Amino acid sequence: MTKLDSEMISTPALYKTGYGSAHCGNALELLQELPNAGVDLVLTSPPFALQRQKEYGNLNEDKYVDWLMQFTKQIKRVLKDTGSFVLDLGGAYLKNRPVRSLYNYRVLVRLCDEQGWNLAEEFFWYNPAKLPSPIEWVNKRKIRAKDSVNTVWWLSKTDFPKANVTRVLVPYSERMKKLLENSEKYYSPKDRPSGHQISSKFSRNNGGAIPSNLLQIPNTESNSQYLRFCKIAGIQGHPARFPEKLPEFFIEFLTEKNDVVLDIFAGSNTTGAVAEKLGRKWLAFELEKRYLAASIFRFVANDQEKKAKSLFEDIVLQNASQMKLDSVSQLQLLDNKGNYKEK
Repeated sequence: MTKLDSEMISTPALYKTGYGSAHCGNALELLQELPNAGVDLVLTSPPFALQRQKEYGNLNEDKYVDWLMQFTKQIKRVLKDTGSFVLDLGGAYLKNRPVRSLYNYRVLVRLCDEQGWNLAEEFFWYNPAKLPSPIEWVNKRKIRAKDSVNTVWWLSKTDFPKANVTRVLVPYSERMKKLLENSEKYYSPKDRPSGHQISSKFSRNNGGAIPSNLLQIPNTESNSQYLRFCKIAGIQGHPARFPEKLPEFFIEFLTEKNDVVLDIFAGSNTTGAVAEKLGRKWLAFELEKRYLAASIFRFVANDQEKKAKSLFEDIVLQNASQMKLDSVSQLQLLDNKGNYKEK
């Protein structure tokens, strides 16, 4: 098994923890420094191919697919045969038209046709808290519904990547709970009209239900330590953070303890923070130094708020090169662990 750690990367880490390290630089260059087949899961959300330029940077969709394919080629090389690649892509509209772009589907087709990836399964992240957009077609003219679903492609190098759905079971429905309490009253084994055979095993309590590929996760972070420390330090948090429960689902589903998780567009390093909490090793790559520097707020103790500004400034000015955090006592994550649908 290939040993993988931050010492293989020539770019010094901005900071390290007991499980991982965060590196500022061009992800394509950093990927090329990693050995073959050393990563168990690459989970990332790149800048989307949006028409309106965002602060965190994004390309026109015409150039986007070619740009992304450079990274995915390297991702396939560094991934183990049992590993997985999870790619979160938001939707987009064509410029000045109420017509959807197909860029995220073109990404998927080219990955499979040109680079030999397998589509293990398609997931859809539904964010019920997302604001109506785009304004022109949804709010003003009212001719389109709001866009609140991202496509999440789960890709693999082989037919059988490491996966265990029993680690991400969801709570049973109220109807199922009644069935489990009194299966004879509410259920009897029989064949359905579709031809499916429903046996007596259907009434067995397995500790939860199999999740669907529609992940209902509100993105409503407002009072996290990360944002609180950003405010204290007088800086703006990353504008496109995804909620902790999204990487949590895939990290639990597709990896085991001490496996290696990599995010090549780390942003505020939500992926690394969740991996740390779950006992996975992690690497984070991010081009924008101020975003990566602020991500350290996810790992420091919550009583260190008075040091937030100086800590951020030290990292940005490289006065704290390769800062090592020996313990992580914050990480107020995963309070409702295993619940991936909105109540």
